[in-house]
Amino acid sequence: MQNNLTQLFSSKPKNLLNIFFTAGYPKLEDTTVILKALEEAKVDLVEIGIPFSDPLADGPTIQESSKIALENGMSIEKLFTQLESYREENPEADTPILLMGYLNPVMQFGLDKFCARCASVGVDGLIVPDLPMFIYEHEFKATFEKHNISNVFLVTPQTSEKRIREIDANSTGFIYAVSSASTTGSKADFSAAADYLGKLRDMDLKTPVLTGFNIKNNQNFKDACSFVDGAIIGSEFIRQIAETTDLKQTVASFVKEIKK
Repeated sequence: MQNNLTQLFSSKPKNLLNIFFTAGYPKLEDTTVILKALEEAKVDLVEIGIPFSDPLADGPTIQESSKIALENGMSIEKLFTQLESYREENPEADTPILLMGYLNPVMQFGLDKFCARCASVGVDGLIVPDLPMFIYEHEFKATFEKHNISNVFLVTPQTSEKRIREIDANSTGFIYAVSSASTTGSKADFSAAADYLGKLRDMDLKTPVLTGFNIKNNQNFKDACSFVDGAIIGSEFIRQIAETTDLKQTVASFVKEIKK
């Protein structure tokens, strides 16, 4: 499988920065503004959240952004339309894009139709936190592969080594290491994840590992990258863009500060 995501990981680079934001937040048409600003800031990959009314794995900051985005009128169809226009206006853009969403809306949209639209607008991978491995293997995998879409599974400190090995064998993008058993945006200190991330590093997995949930600043980013291949920042980024009057400048400054 070759897409922008697998090409990024082909050399297993280190210190990768993945920024998460919610589609349609703070305002409905901000999706492509933020995406363009992240591309220009040279983030390594971008994760766009599909707003959902019951986001079980998300903490209060992302839940609130999801609620506002839905109130703004965001939908899966609207997101695809936005991404389509983004690709038309930025044909040279090659930063890998992943969509993060829950199983129910994807199934309501139609799995094959959803994956086909992802492929047509340049989405490289999907993160579906509530997609069971068994269902993926037997019902989703062939469709993902048909449309050249990488799948990303989550692991937690409670995930067994056997399960992690199984996920490693079935991953075509990266493994998303949740640094705590809590929801995203937890206030727990990042250092609490050190033992866990060290164990993942020592397993010598074939699939790159990125960690999220608790990465808020440059020091957290450096700490994470000392164990795994990169870090994902969501809640802190959303807090930064929530009240800004200059979205592009805020995005650029945030990424520069993290990667300094």
